[in-house]
Amino acid sequence: MTIDTIKNELLGEKYYKINHPSGLTILVLTKPGYAGTSAMFSAKYGSIDTAIVDKNGDIRKIPEGTAHYLEHKLFESEDLDAFELFAKTGAYSNAFTSFDRTTYLFNCSANFKENLKILLNFVQSPYFTEQTVRKEQGIIGQEIRMYKDIPDWEIMFNLLSALFYEHPVKIDIAGTEESISRITADILYDCYNNFYNLNNMVLAVAGNVTLEDVLDVADKELKPSGGAPAKRVFVKESPVPIKKYVEEKLPVAVPQFLLGFKEDIKTPERSLKESLCTVLIHDVIMGRSSPLYKRMLEEELINNGFSDEFFSGFGYACCMFGGESKDPQRAADEIRKEIARVKKEGIDAASFERVRKKMYGGLVMEFNDVEAITQNLIDSYMDNTGLFDEIGICRSLTVDDVNERLQNILVDEYSALSVIIPVKGE
Repeated sequence: MTIDTIKNELLGEKYYKINHPSGLTILVLTKPGYAGTSAMFSAKYGSIDTAIVDKNGDIRKIPEGTAHYLEHKLFESEDLDAFELFAKTGAYSNAFTSFDRTTYLFNCSANFKENLKILLNFVQSPYFTEQTVRKEQGIIGQEIRMYKDIPDWEIMFNLLSALFYEHPVKIDIAGTEESISRITADILYDCYNNFYNLNNMVLAVAGNVTLEDVLDVADKELKPSGGAPAKRVFVKESPVPIKKYVEEKLPVAVPQFLLGFKEDIKTPERSLKESLCTVLIHDVIMGRSSPLYKRMLEEELINNGFSDEFFSGFGYACCMFGGESKDPQRAADEIRKEIARVKKEGIDAASFERVRKKMYGGLVMEFNDVEAITQNLIDSYMDNTGLFDEIGICRSLTVDDVNERLQNILVDEYSALSVIIPVKGE
């Protein structure tokens, strides 16, 4: 076992990176005197992982939604539900599946070692039978149908379906009712053995805890696993969308829009510097202190619910802008016009520095929140970076870096607009 201490003198913070004999990477940042502790146990396995790649490079397809399905089933054992165990210790527990990972977590103010033991035990103890798998199909099928009635969810996946041809990011995280009907206990075990290999996972802990407490539980509870990190399939996509416009009617009070710009990517993942530059560009163009945001707000083209996101992961990248609007098409046109103007004129030094300082301040503030720290530790592992890399890059960014990035993204011919309009009579 090796333990590396990683420090940031400017922040006065440090964390430990442990390469555990079991194969698991463990990241720990201690916060003595803080009221609580947060822990996350995460597998590099999400909804975009719709295939298993074996050691020979052969690819075997698995049903869409299997990662989410497995997450649901893993909380159950032959005797007891993990939620019940956490309830007895007074901890808050949860789990989620995203596009690129599955995470199990708890937050507690006491009984840390007991809670960590529960977490490590149930995630390492799969129990699937054909009977319990079939029972879950109805539950998850109902969840899939429920999300079809949530405008924010529908508008995003409608946009992704307009932008992407083959990449599984366009498929609902829970899959489809047809795809989950093909999931069996054997498939769940195959996926578990491939993706829940400890070499493909990370444990992150932050808060009022000691390194010794974490390692004491880990040494006793972790079951050594062979193998290596799971491989992902890079699905190459044309940057040109399938369609430029998609519309759906739902019972909403006000129309909604989501404008997305697909990025022409040549490699599977974006660098941390590229991501930070993109987020900064978003803020300059349509942040709450930008001229366009203020003007559109005054004209009631948007409201305070407007948001933006740089949506990226393995094999996909997209800039998104959207919210409620009385005139979605005009709102989208105004954003497109501002993007064209900024790309032509470039981002000026004053605007860049204002937004960069704001970003830097936000990153510093996150070190006061143990849940944010734990999430950032997980993110850094998934991105093959360090916890302090983001704040270091933010400090060193220049206006030239940002303007160079600007010229490679937000291409109008690679964009699409998704709209939700009210059902008549609602």
